[in-house]
Amino acid sequence: MASTIPEPQQSSAATRQEARPPSDQAGRIETHGIDHIPDTERRGRPRQLFSVWAAANVNYLSLVIGGALILMGLTLWQALAVIVVGNLFWVLTGVLAIPGPVAGAPSEVITRAMFGVRGNRVNNAVVGWLISVCYFALNLAAASTAAFALVERAGLTASTPVQVAVVLVIAALTLAIGVYGHALIMRLYLPITLVLTAVFAVVAVAVLRQADYSYTPAAPLTGLDLWAVLLAGVTLIGSGPLSYTTSADFSRYLPRTTSAKAIIGWTALGGFLPSVVVCSLGAFAATAVDMTDPQSGLQRILPGWFDPVFLLALVLGTIAINALTAYSAGLALQAVGIRVRRSLSVIADGTAAAGLTLYGLLVSDFLDTVSNVLQLTVVLLGPAVAVYATDIALRRNRYDGPALMDESRHSRFWYTGGVHLPGALALGAGVTAAALCVNTLYAGPVAAALGGLDLALPVGMAVSAGLYAVLADRRQ
Repeated sequence: MASTIPEPQQSSAATRQEARPPSDQAGRIETHGIDHIPDTERRGRPRQLFSVWAAANVNYLSLVIGGALILMGLTLWQALAVIVVGNLFWVLTGVLAIPGPVAGAPSEVITRAMFGVRGNRVNNAVVGWLISVCYFALNLAAASTAAFALVERAGLTASTPVQVAVVLVIAALTLAIGVYGHALIMRLYLPITLVLTAVFAVVAVAVLRQADYSYTPAAPLTGLDLWAVLLAGVTLIGSGPLSYTTSADFSRYLPRTTSAKAIIGWTALGGFLPSVVVCSLGAFAATAVDMTDPQSGLQRILPGWFDPVFLLALVLGTIAINALTAYSAGLALQAVGIRVRRSLSVIADGTAAAGLTLYGLLVSDFLDTVSNVLQLTVVLLGPAVAVYATDIALRRNRYDGPALMDESRHSRFWYTGGVHLPGALALGAGVTAAALCVNTLYAGPVAAALGGLDLALPVGMAVSAGLYAVLADRRQ
């Protein structure tokens, strides 16, 4: 891609010379944005996807979520069952990755097939960009808190200027990976996965030695209350894989003939295994220490010498997550219609997220507000994933990459005024149904009638998938 985004169906000679196979580009800034990846530049094997998703899931957040299930009142074995079931949504993340090699395009472009050129801009603005930036800010805040603790251990005072510097340094490291792009991610994430695995192996030994394997809360949940918490737990765990609607971004450089089953398997396994293990460690830890303050609680059972190593690992894990988020958010910003280079769009996303983080940490409780709002994202993400997965099934994963690049009124994907009505109606109906069933920041009428049962995730996905399957034209 040239220095500015050309007409999507075009490719300049300069771009063809600059754009090298990803295996040769780890030390170069990726030149491709949302444009089509030609077959001559496809490289790699699907097993490389494992480390990409594993590095993003060996992290502090998964540990905290696992502990939260115990704090919600579940027994240890109930919590472990919820962790396994909730993480099965990684299979859907794998399914959403399979159009990448076929289309040679990122998810942000592929979704034009289901929402239309204009409708997809709205989809990318909300699902692709706004939610991603908010997640980036929350993760950056978590990493910065760990880094502040490291500063204090070094004998320094985490004053406001120091905190600002720490946030900016972590953001800069994250954005460097996102700016260099796909090839650097593919090369870095295997060693990051190995380092984080080694660190969390030490955590596992310490936690499993102290865990109470027969843990049961003083007042065990029963009946409707138990089902309400089980459903809430599955939704909490499932929101992680559902937030990665952009998995094709990281598979699009694979050869067109790459096995769809291999893409699904390595992507799903890369997210499922580490997330199950780390979430389970959080649940085990919560049977031995107070996980309302995870960092302090874990310090009680971890070796003293290991504490700074653990804090550094928390920062590294968050950088790995946020680099993927920043990369996809940059593509989303381009897909919204803003004509800038991918590298500049990534920097813009990171700047916005860093600003939100600093405001939240130093000025107000903004991040708490954002965190609460993001608890409702499953209302949107579940139906969006359902429409996407259903479209893949209906088309039998047959996507025309060059045709998807055409944003003109003559495009096959212009549909009606730039909007694909079946996709828009299915998404709208699913979001509405989920909103009626949610019981997070508010109790929807359906949830209230069912005594607090939150069925937003299954209902929203079922309505969107079913309606889209009925309305969409299978001849496309």
